[in-house]
Amino acid sequence: MFHVLRNADGSIASLSRQERAGGEFLDDTHPDIVGFMGARSTEPGFDAADAEFVRVLEDLIDTLIMKNVIRHTDLPAAAQRKLTLRKGLRNRMQGALNLLGGDDRLL
Repeated sequence: MFHVLRNADGSIASLSRQERAGGEFLDDTHPDIVGFMGARSTEPGFDAADAEFVRVLEDLIDTLIMKNVIRHTDLPAAAQRKLTLRKGLRNRMQGALNLLGGDDRLL
C-alpha cells in the first residue's frame, strides 16, 4: 500500500509508505499507482528491452541444449514449464502467420 498525495488536478504528486496528512492509501496495483510508477521510469523502453533480452536468453538456452551442454531436465521444473509454454506460444504464433505455406514449392 502507498500513501498518495495528489495535485489539484487529481494526478499523483508523491508516494510514500508512511501516512501523511491530506493523502489517501492506495493498493500497489491501483491503476493510478501503476501509471505513476511507469511515468517515472528512468529508462523509457526498458520493458521492451527486457522482453527482447528474455528472447535472447531463451535462444541461448535452446542453443546450449542443442549442443548438449545442458539438458532440458537439468533446469528447475518451473523453468522447464516456462520454456515449454513460451516455445508453444512462439510455434503457434509462427504457424498463425504462415499464410502462404512452406517455401518448398516451385513456382
